[in-house]
This record gives sequence, structure tokens and C-alpha cells, in this order.
Amino acid sequence: NGYYRSRWVKCIYSSRDFSDMVYVDNAIFNKDVYRQFNSTVGYFVGYTAHGVYNAERFNNDTNLLQQMRASVER
Repeated sequence: NGYYRSRWVKCIYSSRDFSDMVYVDNAIFNKDVYRQFNSTVGYFVGYTAHGVYNAERFNNDTNLLQQMRASVER
């Protein structure tokens, strides 16, 4: 009857020195990922019409994109 919106952010790594760390930020609506930032790709990717719209908007914001790319270092 309702809508389900969530977001998860993870740092994924397998080495002890964190040299292979990947930062992933997913936006989810009704259990489907509609937008994702992955530090190995370096920009936002949209998987639905709404996600593509948001990804394009976020990718055009150079400050936000720079902050997201730096998140793997934090």
C-alpha cells in the first residue's frame, strides 16, 4: 500500500591496507536501485527514468562529483 525508499552507502575492500577500497552509494525505491555512484566508475549512473534524470543532474554538479570521488579517501 505504501512506497519504500532507502539508501545504502558502503565501502568494500578485501586487503588489509585498504588499497582496493570501493565506495558505493545506492538510492533504492521499492527495492529497486534507481541510481548509483561507484568510485571505480567515478560518476553517477541511473537505472530508471528518474534515476537517469538524477544521475545527469548530479554529474553536472562538479562540486558534488568531486566530493563523491573523494569519499573513498574518507
